[in-house]
Amino acid sequence: MLTKRIIPCLDIKDGRTVKGTNFVNLRDAGDPVELGALYAQQGADELVFLDITATVEKRKTLSELANRISHHINIPFTVGGGISSVDDVSVLLQNGADKISVNTAAYKKPQLINELAREFGSQCVVLAIDTKKEEDGEWYVYLNGGRTKTATRCVDWALQAVDLGAGEILLTSMNHDGTKQGFALDITRSLSEKLPVPVIASGGGGAMEHFVAVFREGKADAALAASIFHFKEIGIPELKQYLQGEKIPVRIL
Repeated sequence: MLTKRIIPCLDIKDGRTVKGTNFVNLRDAGDPVELGALYAQQGADELVFLDITATVEKRKTLSELANRISHHINIPFTVGGGISSVDDVSVLLQNGADKISVNTAAYKKPQLINELAREFGSQCVVLAIDTKKEEDGEWYVYLNGGRTKTATRCVDWALQAVDLGAGEILLTSMNHDGTKQGFALDITRSLSEKLPVPVIASGGGGAMEHFVAVFREGKADAALAASIFHFKEIGIPELKQYLQGEKIPVRIL
């Protein structure tokens, strides 16, 4: 059985790590490079850096940040935010990123996924989906950092994206984001069972039991969290020891 991955996520705004709840009320959480280096030392399997205002502000993800990160971190990391072309990705990979994450731009131009997969390989292309469960019980795709609702069902978009060449899905439940009440197990399991690529669950991790649930019941390949790591509510070494005790296969340093 493949080991399950623990992935700290660093949302970046104006060069600083920030964290909010349900995508709003942001507060400062520190320097992204320092935090990333700390997490790598503690046994994180990968890191995700998302420039959360890049798409809205039409600003390119900071290649200089990727470069700084690559000089301080020895584990794979993904960079996302404002990526809309092969050239954007090329610059980030040259500056040390291992994978890139696309979201709004890929939804607006699905062929972008195909172009990136052909140029750099599917393993490099992470499709980020921000999704929200509506009153009709369906999970819908949201764009622009969760500001814009679409009529597309999350499962349908994920299936289409994987057909186009996405090698991994980063699934964030907006209903659960920052609440620390547990991950969205139903939609995570639905994608994990339907897709031939890894699914990273994001949004709602607040206790060690939540990680067990998302791996066991949600069938996620990886779990991503932010504030519980940034504000030292749960340590990565302790979390991994706990998961190992629960018979969840993880990489221990």
